[in-house]
Amino acid sequence: MLIYPAIDMLDGACVRLARGKFDDVTTYGDPLEQFAVFESMGAKWVHVVDLDGAREGRPVQHAALRRIAQNTRVKIQCGGGVRQWAHVQSLLDAGVSRVVIGSAAVKRPGEVREWISSFGLERICCAFDVLPAGDGFNVMVKGWTERSGASLSQALDLFAPGALKHALVTDVSRDGVLSGPNLALIRQLVTLRTDLSVQASGGVSSLEDLEALKDTGAAAAIVGRAIYEKRLNLGDALAL
Repeated sequence: MLIYPAIDMLDGACVRLARGKFDDVTTYGDPLEQFAVFESMGAKWVHVVDLDGAREGRPVQHAALRRIAQNTRVKIQCGGGVRQWAHVQSLLDAGVSRVVIGSAAVKRPGEVREWISSFGLERICCAFDVLPAGDGFNVMVKGWTERSGASLSQALDLFAPGALKHALVTDVSRDGVLSGPNLALIRQLVTLRTDLSVQASGGVSSLEDLEALKDTGAAAAIVGRAIYEKRLNLGDALAL
């Protein structure tokens, strides 16, 4: 299981939001410096969220991403406000290795399937941000501010086996609050969609959480606040 330390970028700084709320922000410092720290500890990938882009509906961190890509060997997975084919191309041109697509994957799946076909399965990850609803999960869009009207199972059905490889699933109710990952959700998804490389996000607070996620069959885990608040040592996590 890969470990993706996370950097959320807002107004040029590394931050973390609690449950995706822009009025509950903790600031941690300079993104380039944080990349250097992660690289020194052995990280191979870093997951970046352009929060400004998520709010504006278009990526805006190209200059910062290009500067980071030119100064690190770590691969960048980045999303936030990616709505168009040109947005994907511009991020790849800036040095991003894989682009994360959220709202468009649910709202305009036909176009996104064309983008995946054009850029390749390894260059695109579709993100499904969910909130518990009854016995299932509703997919959120537009920076977690609106319900899409689709359940997680309905959203995944938009991408038949072979049309998508990387799927990032975040339980928004657990994101940034260190409450533990939704193991049942990830286990169910991995079982139902064996064709997908599932990245689990939301709630990781300890090495034990990562060990439990590994047991679900998740291909990767996104870790943010637990690293910044030193509840989890990245070196120990990578050793898994």
